Amino acid sequence: MERHENFSARSEARGDQPARPPGEAARQGLLLRYLGAVAEAAARHRDEVEQTPSASAASRPEPVREGPGPGRPTVREVMDVPAAHVPADLPYRDIARVLADEQAGALPVVDAEDRVVGVVSESDLLAKVAFEASGHRPGPIGRLRERRLHGKAHGETAADLMTSPAITVLPGATVAEATWLAALSRLKRMPVTDHSGRLVGVVRRDALLQALLRDDAGIRSEVETTVAACCPPADRKAVRVTVRDGVVELTGRMPATTAARLLAEVEKIADVVEVKNLTTAD
Repeated sequence: MERHENFSARSEARGDQPARPPGEAARQGLLLRYLGAVAEAAARHRDEVEQTPSASAASRPEPVREGPGPGRPTVREVMDVPAAHVPADLPYRDIARVLADEQAGALPVVDAEDRVVGVVSESDLLAKVAFEASGHRPGPIGRLRERRLHGKAHGETAADLMTSPAITVLPGATVAEATWLAALSRLKRMPVTDHSGRLVGVVRRDALLQALLRDDAGIRSEVETTVAACCPPADRKAVRVTVRDGVVELTGRMPATTAARLLAEVEKIADVVEVKNLTTAD
């Protein structure tokens, strides 16, 4: 990621491409941090599946572990409680009202024992509303998807209209696992259930992202720890660290060899978009 950003900056300096408008660099930096977070989540998920074949955040029991480990937040820490939902027998007009009240595009559907049986969304209601408004019917050789939508249009309740089974996640799953699942399923909100399938919360995609992307203060703290590990005591005090939108700036005075070693280590820190070495050699 850092090499790509540095190449772009050099190209702009040479005039190979027009300068980016104000705010574009920050927007692209945030995008890179997002992609990096998803890639890191995917790598962690792959490693854990290889080490523990039964590991799955979607529908299997959580693998037996001593815990998520330091620095690895779980869904339980970022989910919303209580979770808005609709009962399976709720009429479709009431479903539309609940979606509007909750400002949500989709909600979990639960049975009488609060077990998640599906998810109903605005898209699921569209066929019903369109059918009532137009009376459209597919032809005898209509496409399969069209015929399925037509069948759904006859539904009256959440159970008739919902998409099932629902993609859910366990509260003890790591945020990295849940992020990977959300990326695969392209969901903005996922129901969180216990081992019995009962609804205990809902986790939003933006909450998962923010949990993976540390703020600038967290990055600065790790950079300062790296400075302390890489630099002799006399040089540490001369180095100043600033972080903005994931971009790290190092200023001060230190030997060139120390600066090169420090730069290489800081570039390895997760969520660092770019490192600007503004130090001067002794």
